[in-house]
Amino acid sequence: MGKKLFVGNLPYTASDADLADAFAAYGTVESARVIVDRDSGRSKGFGFVEMATDAEAVEATSKLNGADWGGRSMTVNEAKPMAPREDRGGGGGGNRSWGSR
Repeated sequence: MGKKLFVGNLPYTASDADLADAFAAYGTVESARVIVDRDSGRSKGFGFVEMATDAEAVEATSKLNGADWGGRSMTVNEAKPMAPREDRGGGGGGNRSWGSR
């Protein structure tokens, strides 16, 4: 299994396909995803790419970290596991008067 890479400082116009194309020159791209805001649908300026092998991931990182894309200097490094989120204790809200009938 390959490595998952974090790709930051992307142009806001970059798509999943654009991201995959940028990394395809360095090996087989298993997946490429630009993260978008769930409310606006606009790119958050970062994404993740999974390369088929560790060697391909290392080469892509060394070639693309700091590379210019649309006037922005990309940041490429190994993705870290997502930290567990703190329990915020929510679980609802809104108008509860409907239950008092």
